[in-house]
Amino acid sequence: MELFGCGTALVTPFRADGALDESALYTLVNAQIDAGIDMLVPCGTTGEAATLSESEWLKVVEITCAAASGRVPVFAGCTHNSTYVAVEKARRISQVAGLTGILTANPYYNRPGQEGQYQHFKAIAHATDLPVLLYNIPGRTGTNLEAATVLRLAEIPNIVGIKESSGNILQITELLTQVPRSFRVFAGDDTLALPILALGGAGLISVASNAIPSQMVELVRAAMANDWHAARRLNRQYFKLMQAHFWEASPAPIKAVMSILGKGSEHLRLPMVPVTQTTRRKLEVMVGELGLMVDLPPTGEDLRMY
Repeated sequence: MELFGCGTALVTPFRADGALDESALYTLVNAQIDAGIDMLVPCGTTGEAATLSESEWLKVVEITCAAASGRVPVFAGCTHNSTYVAVEKARRISQVAGLTGILTANPYYNRPGQEGQYQHFKAIAHATDLPVLLYNIPGRTGTNLEAATVLRLAEIPNIVGIKESSGNILQITELLTQVPRSFRVFAGDDTLALPILALGGAGLISVASNAIPSQMVELVRAAMANDWHAARRLNRQYFKLMQAHFWEASPAPIKAVMSILGKGSEHLRLPMVPVTQTTRRKLEVMVGELGLMVDLPPTGEDLRMY
């Protein structure tokens, strides 16, 4: 199985009453695929997975797989800080028709050491026949998965790659220079996509692509084709927007941008709340200056502002 390119860490659409918006999710998945996205990742951090009940989590994955209908790989978030629970979740989600694999993050709150993380991920991988992508996001989980531990985990046949969101370029470089060529390292931060791709990364799992999928696909494909002039131009063009998606706790800003563009609602699940009016106004200005409201390229003057 070849995994590469630009994937989207999907938001989870909610209705005003807090319920899942199943039709909006179906529409989002189809829009993503129509825009050229190479992979979909529901129920991750951006998908507010921590606020979903188990039945909702399964429903989101089922809808994503049904809507994708085999057109692109679907890797569903499957994370828990209890190894026993994570293993049971992996077994259960493996039964979802059309699911390509699972994405599983560091066990949060417990803050296990490297051996504890190794045993945790090993147990999850042994609980499923599906491919497994590791997810290193210490800013959310409180613990870092070191390169040496990833190298050990890469020896397990169905652990096929990692989404790296540590922001530690030295660590990511160390990883990329030592893992087997078949092991995929994906950038987990839009703002670090270019350096990670330049170092040999397999692609990007993006937050920004919820709102600007075709632009992020173009950026990643240009970099992977060694068209660095185009890749740098696109990175420069959208870099401030990528940063803006984290002006407040994610996924509030990306949902605001999607709302501004008419691509989704701003409804979130507590404890997440919509961005402040000040932030929303700044996002509206930025989106307008980038020409996204009318699907036009920005002017040179707009670019100089950034």
